[in-house]
Amino acid sequence: MSSLRVLCQIDFASEVVRLYEGSGGPFVGEDGNIWRACVLTEDALDQVEMAINAEAFTLSLTLNGVDEMVSQIIWDDYQAGEVIGARMRILLQELDGFEQPVGAPDIMFTGTIDNLMFDDAVGGDQVISAITIEVTNQFTLRGLANGGVLSDVDQRLRSALLNPSAPPDRACERIPGLLDKTIVWPRWN
Repeated sequence: MSSLRVLCQIDFASEVVRLYEGSGGPFVGEDGNIWRACVLTEDALDQVEMAINAEAFTLSLTLNGVDEMVSQIIWDDYQAGEVIGARMRILLQELDGFEQPVGAPDIMFTGTIDNLMFDDAVGGDQVISAITIEVTNQFTLRGLANGGVLSDVDQRLRSALLNPSAPPDRACERIPGLLDKTIVWPRWN
């Protein structure tokens, strides 16, 4: 691996929008999908990291320099009321020394769009859009009753939704055995 590329995939009702952080022309993935360039704000990677680590309830991501075609797709779905609830994923793609993809990209974050804001500017003869997407992590949307316990089955289902290509998450597999366990504190003389 020579470098990494940050990818953003948004599954709108009319079309899947694929963006990569960078500049230049379209980037063709190993699976043949075309990813278009956009520029993330300076603090975007910090926000993505906090969302991946579940340190933030929402991910607010501003995409600058989105081309007119992609901006129009997003605007049309926004006008049709089909943006809220759309799935958004952040992926990492390994690249070789020739900036070509190596293997399939790894899904790092999956969430649901909660809000969308547009800011268009005209530069010369071209319209440059900045689109701010507020994404809620699917885990944040869970409603656990007070005193509720995350079960092993729930955690495996959650991990299968967030990253289907990964092995099942085993973080909670010992919880059922702890439900009826009594913990005795040591007795010191």
